[in-house]
Amino acid sequence: MKCDKRYRRGQSFICLVNAVRKPNPLMTESPLTEENRQLAEPGTLYLVGTPIGNVQDFSPRAQQILGSASVIACEDTRTSGAMLRRLLIQTPLTSFHQHNEHRKAGELVKRLQSGESVALISDAGMPAISDPGFLLARAAHQAGVKVVPVPGPVAGVTALAASGLPSDRFVFEGFLPQKKGRKTRIAALAEEERTVVLYESPHRIEKLLRELLEVCEPGRLCAVGRELTKLFEEILRGSLTEVHATLSSREKQKGEFVFILAGKNYSEESVSVPETDA
Repeated sequence: MKCDKRYRRGQSFICLVNAVRKPNPLMTESPLTEENRQLAEPGTLYLVGTPIGNVQDFSPRAQQILGSASVIACEDTRTSGAMLRRLLIQTPLTSFHQHNEHRKAGELVKRLQSGESVALISDAGMPAISDPGFLLARAAHQAGVKVVPVPGPVAGVTALAASGLPSDRFVFEGFLPQKKGRKTRIAALAEEERTVVLYESPHRIEKLLRELLEVCEPGRLCAVGRELTKLFEEILRGSLTEVHATLSSREKQKGEFVFILAGKNYSEESVSVPETDA
């Protein structure tokens, strides 16, 4: 898919494809009937999932809520503003990020109690999943405010589904500590029987693999999802040794990473493969 324009998120870019150059059909010519069209209700907090890369993953419902809410709370008004303008959404924005969420949570709850509707989004993915949102959702519940999730893509689950590693039981770790407590957490993950899903920056992904090789069997299976749904999407799968060798051979790591580690005792030899007709 040809990339038309990109907007920055951290050290990566999110593709805005050619299809959104035209007026957005989901907003102006929706196949939904007026009876099924959902508008934001007064006094309601919406946690709205946004695309993790490809803007075409935006659901019609999410766009309708964002277009009809009183205000959209977002991590970065510049990043979200660029994306929303391309979708013809002109709802006012207010910042809500890790440095002001304690203060802003109270302010937004007051606005909700006064009858406004608030839609919370993160730069990409689902709010409160390794992004701000937990404090506001908790404060809303405590104040008796209605909280409504509007599901969207989640990088961890997306990578897990594509990894070919067991997904019936898994543990989500988010970002590991950079310094204090990191070794302890990694040692615990080495003993984990369930599949482990975590996020890592391009600057530390090789370090993570080295640390795991110190406490895990070198043949333990893993997978790395990079730039999911974006122009340069990549999924690497193999042993810890193999994936480390592939990544360390590159001059520079780029993009955002989801790392999947198979459970301690998982073996593909023990998994039966369904027979197919000849």
